[in-house]
Amino acid sequence: MTITADAHRQKVVKFVQELLLDHEDRSDITPSLIAEKITLVISMNPKWGEGLNRDAVTDELIRRFSMWTGQDTALTSDIDHEAWLTSARKQDWRYWQRYREWLERKLSFKVVEALDRSTDTILEQLEDPKRDGSWDRRGLIVGHVQSGKTGNYTGLICKAADAGYKIIIVLAGMHNNLRSQTQMRLDEGFLGYETKPAQDDIRIIGVGEIDGDPAIRPNYVTNRTDKGDFSTAIARKLGITPEQRPWLFVVKKNKTVLERLYRWIRNHVADTHDPETSRRIVTRLPLLLIDDEADHASVDTGEQWFDAEGNPDDEHQPTAINSRIRKILHSFSKASYVGYTATPFANIFIHEKGATREEGPDLFPSAFIINLAASSNYIGPSKVFGHSGPDGREGGVPLVRTVDDYSNGDGRGGWMPQKHNVTHTPLHDVGTALPPSLVEAIDAFLLSCALRDIRGQGSDHSSMLIHVTRFNAVQQHVHSQVDEHVRHIRQRLQRRVDHEDIVQRLRSLWEEDFIPTTQAILAIAPDQASPQQPIWEDVLQALTDNIGDVQVRMINGTAKDALDYSDHKGVGLKVIAIGGDKLARGLTLEGLCISYFLRASRMYDTLMQMGRWFGYRPDYLDLCRLYTTHELCEWFEHITDAAEELRDEFDLMAASNGTPRDYGLKVQSHSVLMVTSRLKMRSAKSLMLSFSGQLLETVSLYRDNPTLQQNLNAAKQLLSSLGKPEPNPTRQRFGSQQNWTGFLWSDIDTTHIVEFLSSYRTHPEAHKVNSALLAEFIQSMAIKNELTHWTVALIGGGTGENLEIVNGISVSMLKRKANGPFEDRYAIGRLLSPRDEAIDLDEAAWGEALKLTREAWRNDPARASDGKEPEVPNGPAIRKVRGFGSNDTPAHPERGVLLIYALDPEQAEAGFPEETHPIIAFGISFPGSNSGLKVEYKINNVGWELEYEPTN
Repeated sequence: MTITADAHRQKVVKFVQELLLDHEDRSDITPSLIAEKITLVISMNPKWGEGLNRDAVTDELIRRFSMWTGQDTALTSDIDHEAWLTSARKQDWRYWQRYREWLERKLSFKVVEALDRSTDTILEQLEDPKRDGSWDRRGLIVGHVQSGKTGNYTGLICKAADAGYKIIIVLAGMHNNLRSQTQMRLDEGFLGYETKPAQDDIRIIGVGEIDGDPAIRPNYVTNRTDKGDFSTAIARKLGITPEQRPWLFVVKKNKTVLERLYRWIRNHVADTHDPETSRRIVTRLPLLLIDDEADHASVDTGEQWFDAEGNPDDEHQPTAINSRIRKILHSFSKASYVGYTATPFANIFIHEKGATREEGPDLFPSAFIINLAASSNYIGPSKVFGHSGPDGREGGVPLVRTVDDYSNGDGRGGWMPQKHNVTHTPLHDVGTALPPSLVEAIDAFLLSCALRDIRGQGSDHSSMLIHVTRFNAVQQHVHSQVDEHVRHIRQRLQRRVDHEDIVQRLRSLWEEDFIPTTQAILAIAPDQASPQQPIWEDVLQALTDNIGDVQVRMINGTAKDALDYSDHKGVGLKVIAIGGDKLARGLTLEGLCISYFLRASRMYDTLMQMGRWFGYRPDYLDLCRLYTTHELCEWFEHITDAAEELRDEFDLMAASNGTPRDYGLKVQSHSVLMVTSRLKMRSAKSLMLSFSGQLLETVSLYRDNPTLQQNLNAAKQLLSSLGKPEPNPTRQRFGSQQNWTGFLWSDIDTTHIVEFLSSYRTHPEAHKVNSALLAEFIQSMAIKNELTHWTVALIGGGTGENLEIVNGISVSMLKRKANGPFEDRYAIGRLLSPRDEAIDLDEAAWGEALKLTREAWRNDPARASDGKEPEVPNGPAIRKVRGFGSNDTPAHPERGVLLIYALDPEQAEAGFPEETHPIIAFGISFPGSNSGLKVEYKINNVGWELEYEPTN
């Protein structure tokens, strides 16, 4: 498809969408009605119909009218804030209007309407730029990974400029390619023209094609070239005077660049002195500072001291980038700061009172934190990896392919062992050949490109990510190997010489993997795949046609990496991108289909940011694949569940009018964040953890008989001391009855729980569940009259062998399938059934928890992997209702729940020897609490780096 044909297709889609919006009954929008409107639009301009793929236009419009977007949730503080945004104020906002019209060419009207609502919500939390006096407003926007955060802040910038903000600074990552990519996106969405070093040759693009009036054309300082950042030469020539049009700066988070910008503001823009400190400040130009990837580099990782009253040391020296961001903000008497991130936890660890004399307040989002809801067609962690269930992961799409042929068994040899250095040369068993898993991944990419072409998406970009090492020298070896491999396939297919084996290999992958995967995706998400089933001869022809366009590139941080997509607009760039840290954060790989990912970081935020494969995959989700290791799958599943729970916590807090400070206190003590960067948690030698309001379950367990016997003995000792149980408990649940097979004890004293935990040995890979630490926490809470009375349940009813733990107490052991072939542990996905955690709740409390759960679910369809409303309450709601109560239910912060399970090793599919002892596992549900009590988790620097930092 040519650039012109692609533009014509966009126009047809846009005008047909407008006609359908006027249709009285939108539920009656059918393919035949769409076809009728397409014919009508083409009759208005017959050129638009030349070469038009009407089926592709129809599929796109059906998707647009079937998707939906949830509601953003917010925690806000109105301290020193004046409400100001009214509909009257928004009249004649030309920057936003043209951006909206430009988006409607490419996006569903529902998505654009949701963006309008979302940016209004953010803007009204900022201060009115026309408000007199001094003000400072700081907030954080939390979006899903690869979910459109750039589009959101572009819309915010347009509205802020319309409202009267004059200086707009965007901090765009730490590398030239990301800064350049962001500049290009803002050229299209806000400026309306290409930014170049020479301003005399203006090329109108993007929103400028809709409204290119020079009278509203924003000014730019930085440009899209490799050397387009804020420089000494720019600073020397640039002067800003009060005027109508806003100024845009897109700069890297680089110490030198930010220092240069700060000095220029202080020396050339400031118009007065602060009467108290004599600092030079800007009073006439309101500032909006957008901090993209705000958790990266912006956070002060130095440890700041506070006195007994919580007052900060104002002589503290922040880290370089944090210091300069704060100095820039501190130089304006009217300033708003908005951070954007998908992994906000480092920002929430910022001390709310952190401040210094030179830098002013730290970047804690004291004014607001807003969780952005994604559209229903967003493919996020919960849709890729599903959610944990007793029978394994549930609800995920079948796109993950695990690999284990990249290294030798010892993890130190082979093509790409986890532990390698800059001198490593990748070698497989047969010399420099690629491992079979990477050969398959490349084949999958070639098939994806061919099938997208058949579906009418040949003019769209298609990308493959290979992320296996952070060393540029090793990446160069990989690049050479992959480039040679692709060249070999290209020559064989195009010349049709010695190509039979390659053709058969590709055909087998298509028939054995692609066809069944497409059918599975159509059953789960029919709007994310195409029902068209081409014949192999057409696929082979498309393979031959497309392989000549496939390029193999190293992503090394230059602006050219980002410019390529723009250069190939309308014809589609097909690229295999090989990189490391430059690919790990922020950079968007457009049309990402195949990912081959071996990096082994265990840090929560690093892993989530490396997930470039999340995002929007309209009509080609079934063609996407993630090739990765069993271990990384386990970690991604773990952090997916953790992220979902923390979003649930956020929604519950928003519903009760919580503030950013409340959420900060909650997250700062959350044990799941033991797997994020310890430096960002500002804790040099230890972590202070609270387990209040959390569920802990043992999902990494020992395999050896002596330890299994020790844990079985701990269970026997506990259960024999509890007295007479309630067998097979039942609970009423609004017209239905829940039944458990097992035994229940109520009102159990804390001492029994502490003794059990002191005797039980948890596996070191069970990062959240440390039995000694839990025992200490429970004892400390009991002193405060919390966690003093426990419910204990032994859950049975499985399909395994019968196990008598003590006289009269026996259960059929449960099946929990192993979650990967680990020699050092028996790892499972989920221990508890979701309903088990509510075994102690009466009907009223259970109903209140379900109500809270459904309210949170309706807010964000991106988190609903199967589209069905929850039938049981989620964990955060259960623990909130138990600990804090509600209007109709009393609070029980004194009541914890211990759930014990016996797992059958013979059903685990984990390679246990025949004589392996039964496996005792447990879960603990802690009620919500305001006590703030924490226990200390100690770890030394070397231990932390060995455990969580990337090893390659």
